[in-house]
Amino acid sequence: MAYGIQWLRSLVFNFAMYLAMAVIAVVFLPWALFSARGAYAACHTYCRWVRWSAAWMIGLKTEVRGTPPTGPVLVAAKHQSFLDILMIFGAMPRGRFIMKKELAWAPILGQYAWRIGCIFVDRGKRGQAIIKMMRDVDAGNTTPGQVTIYSQGTRVAPGVRMPYKAGTGVLYQQLGQPCVPVACNVGVFWPRHGVYRKPGTAVVEFLDPIPPGLPKAQFMAQLETAVETRSDALMAEAGFTMPRIDKA
Repeated sequence: MAYGIQWLRSLVFNFAMYLAMAVIAVVFLPWALFSARGAYAACHTYCRWVRWSAAWMIGLKTEVRGTPPTGPVLVAAKHQSFLDILMIFGAMPRGRFIMKKELAWAPILGQYAWRIGCIFVDRGKRGQAIIKMMRDVDAGNTTPGQVTIYSQGTRVAPGVRMPYKAGTGVLYQQLGQPCVPVACNVGVFWPRHGVYRKPGTAVVEFLDPIPPGLPKAQFMAQLETAVETRSDALMAEAGFTMPRIDKA
């Protein structure tokens, strides 16, 4: 019975979440068309609304730990669900994501992503994607911000181990900026697929920055150790006990 009630609450929340996305997008559209500030305001408003509504509609509280960056940095984050995107972006003043190119055509999401300067790459062609990523970042250097990349390239369910992609190391070297790792346990409560949302406290944590200038291999090893170790600890804190599964 309790599961069924929570499932229904989750269904209503999901509907309200996407309805709010459309409403906020329309309300802010005139400002967003003329200024990137308007697009950022719309996106930050939506992030706050989802976190607020999740707390009372489905009993899912959210907590951002650590110190979100405010200056130009590379942010390399763990990605488990849609919620960690909102929590990470909402905590930074000028975030923009490295995104798969298919999302450029997603209604609302794609248009606003273009407006705030997100960088779209073809994940199916890794070498070309890295070259395009570097070119697009160079073209956007006149607008300082927090370039955010999901180092494993996709959402990864709790308990699943996936390799970190080389593009993060290339981008780190090309930008010459500090890298802020981000860990999370969000997937314990908000899975990749399905309607059900589990009550509890979802955490995203900004970790200590990795300084620029490290060799790529050393940087990647340090990044993976920091993010995976802390994400495991956060998931354990949330009661997650399933054995890890390696996935090539």
